[in-house]
Amino acid sequence: MTDSWTDEAKVREYTGRVGRLAARRAGEMELVEALPAKVERVLDLGCGDGRLISLVIDARPGVGEAVGLDSSPPMLERARDAFDGDPRVRILAHDLRHPLPDLGRFDVVVSGFAIHHLDHDRKRSLFSEVVAAIRPGGVFANLEVVQCATPELHEEFNRRIGRPGGDPEDVLAAVEPQLEWMRGAGLGHVDCNWRWRGFALLVGRTPGGTPDR
Repeated sequence: MTDSWTDEAKVREYTGRVGRLAARRAGEMELVEALPAKVERVLDLGCGDGRLISLVIDARPGVGEAVGLDSSPPMLERARDAFDGDPRVRILAHDLRHPLPDLGRFDVVVSGFAIHHLDHDRKRSLFSEVVAAIRPGGVFANLEVVQCATPELHEEFNRRIGRPGGDPEDVLAAVEPQLEWMRGAGLGHVDCNWRWRGFALLVGRTPGGTPDR
């Protein structure tokens, strides 16, 4: 997460604007569809205000532990307030530019609009760390901002999500290279499960285990 996310005004504008987007909600529903039938442990990379953790817990009430990582103090405060008193949820400060801490293995790793802030080399190394953190047969589901086919199409996307001119902190990659990076990290059944302009849901499964869907 980049340093500007320490700015309370930016976080407030982002959560208010993006939280209202119908396309975001559509992508989140597709993410829920990609979850295994049984989820006991979930990790959220760049958890923000805890929105995806809430969605996963609501969809899979058997979740016994959810861990959210973020480096933005305003986002961490929002997430901790959201789950105050819920013993299943831990919200930890961590910058995704650095290697993931050892938190054990998870059935699912999710991320929402966070990894695109990392440079491409770090994206690739993070995908490898994600694979190491997922149990056999588990799922990685990354709801992401991706590069559109042309600059003109991307600017149209930016206008539609209420940020004309884009975000200078974005380090965007197209869908296909990211799918290749996921495969190279060891994920199977990798695909783009859903896309709307510059939003995409990239999903893969770790080898082994018994499919439960």
